[in-house]
Amino acid sequence: MADLERLKDLESVPAREGSASASPRSEQRPGVVAAAVYERGQRIRDIRIEEAGEWRNRENAVVWIGLHEPDEMLLHQIQAEFNLHPLAIEDAAQPHQRPKLEIYGEAMFIVARTAHMKDDEIVFGETHLFVGRGYVVSVRHGESSSYLAVRQRCEATPAALAHGENYILYSILDFIVDNYMPVIEVVQEEVEKLEDLVLREQLGKSDIERLYLLRRKLLRLRNAVVPLVDVCRRYEHIDLPGMDPTLQSLFRDVTDHVRRVQEDIDALREVLAFAFEASVMIGQTEQTAIARKLAAWAAILAVPTAIAGIYGMNFSDMPELKFQYGYFVVLGVIAVLCLGLFGFFRRRKWL
Repeated sequence: MADLERLKDLESVPAREGSASASPRSEQRPGVVAAAVYERGQRIRDIRIEEAGEWRNRENAVVWIGLHEPDEMLLHQIQAEFNLHPLAIEDAAQPHQRPKLEIYGEAMFIVARTAHMKDDEIVFGETHLFVGRGYVVSVRHGESSSYLAVRQRCEATPAALAHGENYILYSILDFIVDNYMPVIEVVQEEVEKLEDLVLREQLGKSDIERLYLLRRKLLRLRNAVVPLVDVCRRYEHIDLPGMDPTLQSLFRDVTDHVRRVQEDIDALREVLAFAFEASVMIGQTEQTAIARKLAAWAAILAVPTAIAGIYGMNFSDMPELKFQYGYFVVLGVIAVLCLGLFGFFRRRKWL
């Protein structure tokens, strides 16, 4: 915990005036968002991909390269500069990978799914990270958010950036996990509106469709988040190549955040499931109440129907036919029986 507080204090230390972090970025080839070398937390200069291998071999230097949907030629050049494993390069060239962490010798290959809101919709992206001694290469696919803000934040805190590639990796993962929270908040607002609607009235077809779409969005978000829990948990241990023990508390903090996101997603999915079940139960209750009312009125109407049917038979030898007040007596019997049934059903709350 002390290491976590100390490193967070370092993040508040501003960069020195006139540092290389303020220098303009040089033009890069297509697919390369940024490529720079840092030494003891200070930005030295922008570099070309051809220079990356030479710089990463220098003591206390770390190369940070950001790529966006690179072609195979660029990826193979990155592979040659950092001696990356062919299988990792093959995965990086193909998006839609499952979040994972793989170790190839002294290098690590991490896949993480990203999510953010765009036009009231959740858009997903993918980030592949190559991490080894003296270098970090991030490869973004799809609608992944730019890591320019991460780079600027790291450059503004050279004391923390001096921890090298592990701190850069932590910053990127922390940025990915933090971006989940606004998505959760938007979905939570929609879920609460649906939940209030269930309590006021029965859900219509459009509301059911909306509920289903929300559950599908949460399922996709959960598929992106849950595997990342295992990835972050592995960084809490020092058995990974080149892992800095002082950064364990930071990675533990990221793990806690992603677990909290997972719990929020599971809670929202349960709320939606309960909302749907409540809507079904309310609908069934209303249908049952209507069926009871219809049954009660049918029973009441059956009395005059039955009596009228009996006295509507064309038999000549019916004793009541000669009775002077028979008509009024029959009407009275019908009224008494109907009122009695009406009172009975009212007491049973059927009417």
